[in-house]
Amino acid sequence: MRIDLHVHTQESDGSLTVEEVVNLAHSNAIKVLAITDHESTEGVSRAEELAKCLDMEIIPGVELLTSFRGQEVHLLGYFKDVRNPDLQARLSEIRKQRTSLAHDMVFSLQKNGLALDWKDVEREVNSEGAVSKGHIMRAIFHRYDTHNPKIRQDIATYFRPGGIAYLPYLEHRFEDAVDLIFESGGFPVIAHPGLLSEPNMVFDLLAYRPIGLEVYYGYWERQTNLISYYAEVAAQFALLATGGSDYHGPFGKVQIGQMNVPVKGVHKLRTILNKD
Repeated sequence: MRIDLHVHTQESDGSLTVEEVVNLAHSNAIKVLAITDHESTEGVSRAEELAKCLDMEIIPGVELLTSFRGQEVHLLGYFKDVRNPDLQARLSEIRKQRTSLAHDMVFSLQKNGLALDWKDVEREVNSEGAVSKGHIMRAIFHRYDTHNPKIRQDIATYFRPGGIAYLPYLEHRFEDAVDLIFESGGFPVIAHPGLLSEPNMVFDLLAYRPIGLEVYYGYWERQTNLISYYAEVAAQFALLATGGSDYHGPFGKVQIGQMNVPVKGVHKLRTILNKD
């Protein structure tokens, strides 16, 4: 059974609509799909409606940008129902904060000589979504009409530690995000631990509360070795292991449904979410 538990749409920084993503997943024989937009669950209900006719299960989700000891940590939350008012209020607040930070990123780029206007970025964003570095990068690509992979990689470095537009979002503590997901009836999973700035941090993150770990992930160098390593970490220190494509659109090197995600983690996740 094909599974993808990490997918983005235009409701955050994905390039495809919810409808396009669900139909693409169906055409790729995906049976279990999680919509995990950044700080937004706006696409979940539409995905669920579409999936009813496609023999596909939608697991409602979200991806949160959090901070731990001054470092960015991405956290996935999976839910049975995302309509919790406290969850939605906090997501709305974070979207506003992240958009404000994006303004500062664009200003930093302008100060360093890049011809980019805020209106260029706004064209890339759904009206309800937070503006993120993904939107800014796409605005740069479109403004300069560049399809050169090397140039795209160079632009991405602007937003990494040490880059001219690197401004980490540190206003949502990892611990608070984990608690929020649990209190909203969900289950937290640390996203792509192989991308942590300090890899050994994963053990401290997993020690906070019993949570999950995203293991089956493609945007890593030494992908096979790291998947094997994090599978062992999850077996010892996490409640379950998940995985997904982190799909943002057809331009990515990992396509929707491409990762081989074991069904065992989905079974465990369903059991946890269905507990009353």
